[in-house]
This record gives sequence, structure tokens and C-alpha cells, in this order.
Amino acid sequence: MMRQYWWKIVSVVLLLYTFTAGFLTPVPDLGNLHQSIRNLYFHVPMWAAMMTLFSVSVVNAVLYLRKPDPAYDLRSSRYAGTGMIFSLLGLVTGMIWARYSWGEFWSNDPKQLGTAIAILIYLAYGVLRNSITDLDKRGRVSAVYNIFAYCILFPTIFILPRMVQSLHPGGQGVEGNPGLGGDNLDPIMARVFFPAMIGWSLLAVWIASLQVRYSILHEKATNHDA
Repeated sequence: MMRQYWWKIVSVVLLLYTFTAGFLTPVPDLGNLHQSIRNLYFHVPMWAAMMTLFSVSVVNAVLYLRKPDPAYDLRSSRYAGTGMIFSLLGLVTGMIWARYSWGEFWSNDPKQLGTAIAILIYLAYGVLRNSITDLDKRGRVSAVYNIFAYCILFPTIFILPRMVQSLHPGGQGVEGNPGLGGDNLDPIMARVFFPAMIGWSLLAVWIASLQVRYSILHEKATNHDA
């Protein structure tokens, strides 16, 4: 039984460590970030959790196209839906951070705009699924759209913002968040940041798996009543 839940225990331990060390350990005084730099332990891991969920979702979408098993379609849709929650959390935590670092919640930064586009694309995925009543057709169309949406994530969030001026680390021409560009991450912060990435990602998978289990139980109960 313990083997089945070990990763959930790891998630809880890592998140407890993230919240405790994230607020108590010292942080470097970099530019205009001040204490808001602690948001690194929450904002960026939300994107890591989102990408984990969207990756599992698109894998199940591909598996459904190869073998139209309703279980693949169910996992694909539920992981995508949970990924949407974490994408919105990532956007909100980013806006809060932007307010303290850049002076406003929304500055039309390329990464903000790219994130908004990606979120709208995945919102359209949910609308598309709900508009199709035929189960097999819904699964196939949703799977194809899911693959398209996943591919769009990379240019909108990771590639294009690095090719133009951006307040985010890695952008061209503008220094946004010094010391947060990856290789030069402060060693003290790294000891909290990487466990946070793993902890939030495991929590995201845990939530998505509960969504899948709930959907299965709900379907069984509905069929039983019928």
C-alpha cells in the first residue's frame, strides 16, 4: 500500500518544505525584486506543473488516436483541465509579482501576451469538447486539437518571448529579473526552488488523478442508476 502512495507523501513533504524554507530562508537583494523574489518558489513551479499536466494530456491524446480507448480520452481531458487551473495560477502569481517588480499587474510583456494566447487556446479545447455530443468523434477531434494546442505552447511561451524585448529573464535588450535567468540562480534559492518544482508538479498530477477517479466513479453511478 505504501508503494502506491509514496509519491503523494513526497509531494506533501516537498511542499511543506517549500512553504517553510520559502518564507524563512534568506534571499539575495537583487535589483527591484526585494522580498517579492520569494514568489519564484510559487510562480515558476506553476508553469512546471502546467507543462507536466499538458504533457501527460497530449501523450494520452496520441494514444487515443492510435487506439480509441475511452480511458485515454478521459485522462487526456482531465489532465488538460487541471493544467488549465495551474496555468491560471501561474498567470495570477505572475501578475502579482509584476505589480511589485514592474509597477503594474499587466505591462503587455511578450511572455504575458504569449501566456494569455496559450490559455485561450486551451480554453477553446474545453469549448470544443463540450460542443460535440458523439463520444468517438469528440475523442478524435479533441485529441487532434490537443496536439495542436501543445505544440503552440512552445513558441508562445518559451521561444517568441526570448526573441524580442521582454522584462522576463532571457528576453532581448531589457534587464528584467537579474539573477533569475537559470544558470545564475542563487545557490540558497536553488535549494528551495527545485524541490518546489517537483512538489508542485506532483501535487498537480495528484489532483488530476483524483479528477480521473471521480469521473470514473460518477460514470459508474450514472450507469447504475440508469
